[in-house]
Amino acid sequence: GNRTVAARSTRTSVHFRRPKTLALPRSPKYPRVSVPSANKFNEFRIIKYPLTTESAMKKIEEENSNTLVFIVDVKANKRQIKDAVHKLYDVKAARVNTLIRPDGKKKA
Repeated sequence: GNRTVAARSTRTSVHFRRPKTLALPRSPKYPRVSVPSANKFNEFRIIKYPLTTESAMKKIEEENSNTLVFIVDVKANKRQIKDAVHKLYDVKAARVNTLIRPDGKKKA
């Protein structure tokens, strides 16, 4: 019979892009960890200690401010700090102000 050569497609780029092949989802035979890890970021890790500097004590002692000052974990957000204060001290925080001090610790 007559043999014909398939026409080769012309390359438009000098770079070879590897074609995307089928990526099947993983279906492991057994779990790699026996127990799912517990959330280690709890209220005891979020709030480290109350701040006892002069300015912080002045804020606490003021008649109408009703303020507490803590050093907290740098990764904690305001919502997490608010929940942690509620869990530890049974007080409902109206709002949380945060700032990262020059020494790298977070004050709330």
